[in-house]
Amino acid sequence: MTAALLQVQDLTVEIPTRRGTLRALDAISFDIAAGEVLGVVGESGAGKSITGAAIIGLLDAPARIAGGRILLDGNRIDDLPPDALRRIRGRQIGAIFQDPLGALNPLHTVGHMLVETIRTHLPLDERQARARAIDLLRQTGIPAPEARMNQYPHEFSGGMRQRVVIALALAAEPRLVIADEPTTALDVSVQAQIIVLLRKVTQAHGAAVLLITHDMGVIAETCDRVAVMYAGRLVEIGPVQEVIHHPAHPYTAGLMASIPDLEDTRARLAQIDGSMPRLNAIPAGCAFHPRCGRADARCATERPELRLCGRTRAACWHPVDPGQREDAAEGSA
Repeated sequence: MTAALLQVQDLTVEIPTRRGTLRALDAISFDIAAGEVLGVVGESGAGKSITGAAIIGLLDAPARIAGGRILLDGNRIDDLPPDALRRIRGRQIGAIFQDPLGALNPLHTVGHMLVETIRTHLPLDERQARARAIDLLRQTGIPAPEARMNQYPHEFSGGMRQRVVIALALAAEPRLVIADEPTTALDVSVQAQIIVLLRKVTQAHGAAVLLITHDMGVIAETCDRVAVMYAGRLVEIGPVQEVIHHPAHPYTAGLMASIPDLEDTRARLAQIDGSMPRLNAIPAGCAFHPRCGRADARCATERPELRLCGRTRAACWHPVDPGQREDAAEGSA
């Protein structure tokens, strides 16, 4: 593994309210190397999207970074003034959002948005920027890119709009791409095309990718490593195939067991009983312990830290032994 391009160290995000301060992210740490795709997965409310927003500097008020550090290529970026961060965003960090229509300005043509983005961040004149924009549309699989440059977002299908968003994210050749649920709004066949495209184009540009999703199929097809989040905490991280086939944390094992398997003869899928705790009601100790069949008194009082469990790292006092996926899933149900 090459040196880390992005380093997130003990990142904490808080949301002040009239009834107290809520902790949306609780001291999470991870890194991503250049050219690597790190997937972030978990149930709704786990803190996936807030993680991406914090890195790119787009937290919605009153949410704020309350602790930790974010370093890009060794330089701290979480404490930069807005103008300095705006110069980094787009040039060094690109973003792909789950709603492509909402991410595109309906009043401007696709060509105008691409050329404006390119000229903002790269030392190119109008002609050079237009040529690069056409090439980006071609790279992302949009037919007749010269003609498409003059069209507006509503004239594109959902899949084509997402390709435009990817082109915009890569317009200034960023070193890091934050992709937040980039295939959620698309049908299954288009999802597969977008995932292949995202992997291909980012590899060609040597960009690191933080891929946020709830879809383990997307994770398995796209990512090198995967981080599993629960209640604003990182509960497991490791190589994608290890996490999928040999999960160490009971929550991860429950997620894996809930995925349909064509070779499985069970009448019903496994499930994790209960739901993600609200931010104002996160339990002490391990946040997952009320839903975990392996929990004991220690789990209810002491918070576990990430530690090596085989080839992954898991925050669990009683990690699942390799090969015990089904038992762990049944214990979590």
